[in-house]
Amino acid sequence: MRFYSDIRGLVAASLLWIAFAQGVSATTVEPAKDLRVDPALCLAAALARDDDKTIAACGALIDNAKTEKADRIKALIARGAAYERKDMADRAIADYDGVLRLDPSLADIHNARGELWRKKGDLPKAVADFAAAIKLNPNHVAARTNHRALALELERLGALKAVAGKPSFNCATARRKVEKAICANPELADLDREIEGSYVRAAAEKMTPQQARKLRREQAEYIARRNAEYGRPGYDLKKAMRDRLQQINGIDGY
Repeated sequence: MRFYSDIRGLVAASLLWIAFAQGVSATTVEPAKDLRVDPALCLAAALARDDDKTIAACGALIDNAKTEKADRIKALIARGAAYERKDMADRAIADYDGVLRLDPSLADIHNARGELWRKKGDLPKAVADFAAAIKLNPNHVAARTNHRALALELERLGALKAVAGKPSFNCATARRKVEKAICANPELADLDREIEGSYVRAAAEKMTPQQARKLRREQAEYIARRNAEYGRPGYDLKKAMRDRLQQINGIDGY
């Protein structure tokens, strides 16, 4: 009997020790919690177009390591759109970068990022994004429209760059002092080209014969005065050119 009593004592002591160990464990180590964030808050804020709540709720979802890939993409898109509406282009671009790292096949995001690059003035990156969107989806209307408009803009800028600092006349054959002065100064050269362009456009518009004669007479008088008075004390060539440009562009109703 004593033998069995000793065995029961050992078993009871063992059970007591196990219970004590479990009790210590319960007080020192908390059970694992589910750290995932509910994506519904982000979605609701985005649908309500509440930008501040979207940024906060979707930010929590994005920053959570347990967020599913699909939910992370949606949260990045929603937060990027919120940043875009708040004119925070750099942050919106960063979120769209994150989306495309996770899924580079999203044509809409390439187009959205391209529009932001264009807004920031980075036209090469904008063109690349619009082209990528079209490659992914040849029928993407917005991307095709953006790409076409930007191509025309780049063409125009290229044309302007080609003539920048060049007047309306050939500097190689310039003989007058005033013409040589204009050729030597890019700002004056641009002004001269603008004056000639505005004059040609005004002459092409519909006007009465009397208005057409007045336009031609005033242009001839401006050139004659410029040639005769350049170099004389008190004559300001740049001011005279600006005054003429302003006159052609509407002061007298052309």
